[in-house]
Amino acid sequence: MTQKTKNWLGAIALVLSSSILTGAAMRPAMNRYAAVDADPSSPFGTQPAAMTMPNAAPAAAVAGLVDLTTAAERSVNSVVYIKVTQNAKRQMVTVRDPFEDFFGEFFGYGNRGQRRQQEVETQPKRQGAGSGVIISADGYIVTNNHVVAGADEILVKLNDNTEYKGRIIGLDETTDLALVKVEAKGLPAITIGNSDDLRIGEWVLAVGNPFNLTSTVTAGIVSAKARSLGANGVESFIQTDAAINAGNSGGALVNERGELVGINAMLYSQTGSYSGYGFAIPTTIMNKVVADLKEFGIVQRAILGVRGMDVTNYIDSEKAKDKEVDLGVQQGVYIDDVEAKSTAAELGLQKGDVITAIDGKEVTKMAELQEALSQRRPGEQVKVTFVRNKKTRTETATLRNAQGGTEVMEEVDIDLFGAQLKPLSDEAKRELALSYGLEVTALKKGKMQEAGITKGMILLQVNDREMRAVEDFEEAVKAANQSSERTLWIRAVTQSGRRVATAIDLNDKK
Repeated sequence: MTQKTKNWLGAIALVLSSSILTGAAMRPAMNRYAAVDADPSSPFGTQPAAMTMPNAAPAAAVAGLVDLTTAAERSVNSVVYIKVTQNAKRQMVTVRDPFEDFFGEFFGYGNRGQRRQQEVETQPKRQGAGSGVIISADGYIVTNNHVVAGADEILVKLNDNTEYKGRIIGLDETTDLALVKVEAKGLPAITIGNSDDLRIGEWVLAVGNPFNLTSTVTAGIVSAKARSLGANGVESFIQTDAAINAGNSGGALVNERGELVGINAMLYSQTGSYSGYGFAIPTTIMNKVVADLKEFGIVQRAILGVRGMDVTNYIDSEKAKDKEVDLGVQQGVYIDDVEAKSTAAELGLQKGDVITAIDGKEVTKMAELQEALSQRRPGEQVKVTFVRNKKTRTETATLRNAQGGTEVMEEVDIDLFGAQLKPLSDEAKRELALSYGLEVTALKKGKMQEAGITKGMILLQVNDREMRAVEDFEEAVKAANQSSERTLWIRAVTQSGRRVATAIDLNDKK
């Protein structure tokens, strides 16, 4: 659906590997969420062929060869094609006949300067495609957030060409994962493996629908683990040289036994097509996100409350300043800052400490720390091992969420606000001397009314986000719900031009 680029090691681009079908040609190094994928009928030139193994005896019989046919057979029917549609957006605008001023008086129309309302298309209908993985026989499918976010319609096609309408159960932009549901039973669910058991150099398959070529399997090895690319808020990617292209997003990365070990998310490219490495979200992160989206509709994210960097990066940065560093360890997470009233503060962590393990599991870099925490929920106990002044210590504390609490977070129901909103028409903008805003067209008992908002008011900003579309309000609510303050700060204006400022506390359950 979208394509994401990220500068890494010079001019190399990190590209989200879903497919937008807009008729545009493939282009390298686009903006982070630019739509770049091509019409499937366009000539792409020579594409990397799937790596295939010889039709020889199994690996046990011929040293050095691995038979991946069983893995492919076990996984290919569990990977689906996902087609998403964003409907055309239309809006009422004020228009004027460009010839009216010239001909109006001449023919005696007497309506010079008259304007009228007309509905126009502000965004054309768009379609995109990606992949998904069936994780349960009753219709739950995992894909990437960037594949289905913003979709008005979702079509899911199985490997046998059976089609279903899909609905979104939950989205998590922080990990770029999404959970979709189709109403069906007896679907070919994949076996979920443990990505922690993957080893560098182990053979894996990438299964998906690149360039709308359904049921495509490519092979490669695990090139690295716990890669952090700065693309998502929480990430610990599996790096592989199995070919991943546009349309592979949301597809399966499977091991030699055909078990799911990752969800393909992006590729490493200078051209927008596969040229070396792909990256997948490990099942250790996926399992927790899926469980939370099923149960709560929102991810219950545990926060340690530290800012820092990999020890190797810290040492290199200090050496660049001609400073010698001896932390007592060469790997781990160097702590640069500790948030007040956080789990880290309760543990007694300080600037200069190095975290080396979580619950006894070694942590060598920030990505591994994020992966370990992503599997936990607020309220759970965590045991942190760290080094201070070259001495190792271990302390235990309770994990908290971004708000500093240990309770379960719930998704905010927009209906609780009790307001119907619509973007200002061009006529209203002109009359009120505003360039944007959301008008409250109807109001019932709810959080808006309790905060002093009345019918006819125009919302200008919510938490510093300009209110240009209803989606802006929904996104502001979603972001506030997951923030530490959980408050909506609203700036509005009445029809008479009086400015209003108010706040809504999302912690209030009413």
